[in-house]
Amino acid sequence: MCVHTTKEATHIATLEGRSMVEYTVAKAADETLQIDGNIYVGRIQNVLPGMELAFVDIGIPKNAVLYRGDVTFDDDDVDGTPANTKRIEEMIRAGQTIVCQVTKNAIGAKGARLTQEVSLPGRFAVLVPNSSTVGISKRLADGERRRLRKIIDEVKPERHGVIIRTAAEGVSAEDLARDVTSLAEKWDAIEAEVAKSNQPRLIYRDLDLAVRVLREELNDDYRGVLIDDRDLYEKVREYVLAVNPELADRIEYYDRATEDLPLFERYFVHEQLHRALDRKVFLPSGGSLIIERTEALTVVDVNTGKNVGKTNLEETVFRNNLEAAEEVARQLRLRDIGGIIVIDFIDMESKANRDAVASALRQALSRDKTRTQVFDISELGLVEMTRKRVNEGLLESVSSVCTVCDGRGFVLSTGL
Repeated sequence: MCVHTTKEATHIATLEGRSMVEYTVAKAADETLQIDGNIYVGRIQNVLPGMELAFVDIGIPKNAVLYRGDVTFDDDDVDGTPANTKRIEEMIRAGQTIVCQVTKNAIGAKGARLTQEVSLPGRFAVLVPNSSTVGISKRLADGERRRLRKIIDEVKPERHGVIIRTAAEGVSAEDLARDVTSLAEKWDAIEAEVAKSNQPRLIYRDLDLAVRVLREELNDDYRGVLIDDRDLYEKVREYVLAVNPELADRIEYYDRATEDLPLFERYFVHEQLHRALDRKVFLPSGGSLIIERTEALTVVDVNTGKNVGKTNLEETVFRNNLEAAEEVARQLRLRDIGGIIVIDFIDMESKANRDAVASALRQALSRDKTRTQVFDISELGLVEMTRKRVNEGLLESVSSVCTVCDGRGFVLSTGL
């Protein structure tokens, strides 16, 4: 992982070998945009029963959105029908003050998404305050899940729920208890802050993006994390020493003054970033992908291009589609494309080949930590899929809409 800082932003590039697989931009001015994970005191502005949502003032210019499914309440405080059939106007009312957490940043014209189910993530566990929730990551093996199940009873605080993360694999009961205790103390401080005033405001800010990415991802698979800013390096190293000391020696300071090349040039990040912003992606065998973004969905077109094969058309197309499936998964992760995605693979006659390509796409997407859902190849050779949208995509984070054409890509001839 390479972390490069400027006055305007922090840039984080994740590489597997020399190939970049993720790129994240955290802008310094994003106090009201990069707020995912922050906890606020909010005030309900208005409730829309027809949309089953409420708009909430959390102290930033644009109101956030709270959907009915993300509302929590005490049954004793609400009269009438059973909890699962209650309407949103029966659960909350305008003017009410709530504690809420941002689950999705504002994207385009949509405000940030909120939940009242607050959670505090740590390195090995997630604390769910005022809940009886107990859970263990499904990615862990059955034997490890049984071991952790026994430890949960020892470390779970009396009033709070606990979810054990994938990173807890092989971790001792003492380390897990220390992580949960730290989170419980953090929640006590948050409750004390909430009690001071009912004005809409920020009461807990999640870690800096660079630290947050490491909290979610840093494990034995990483050979190193290079940071070219001394202050951020100290902050990250201090965090890793506290939660995962055996990996602290992998956090390295990249001194711009003594190194011959800037960090991103040394690891060819700039070169790969420019390619990631292009609409056309070339495949090793000569084929290509065309990636087009629209308001409703993203379309990926697969072409054979210069790939003419050696045996027959079906085999050539099948090999090209297999290669494309792997590259599509990488590009979706790299460009952080979310929402509905339609992939137009080249038509294949054999059902076995179609199934193999769909399977290859699912396998390649399994390495993506963002949740995806993939359907089988249709009669038209299309694959419909979704990828959860949490942030704005890579293109939006490093660009602005053209003021001449208003983002349409052509300039109208007003004389005509």
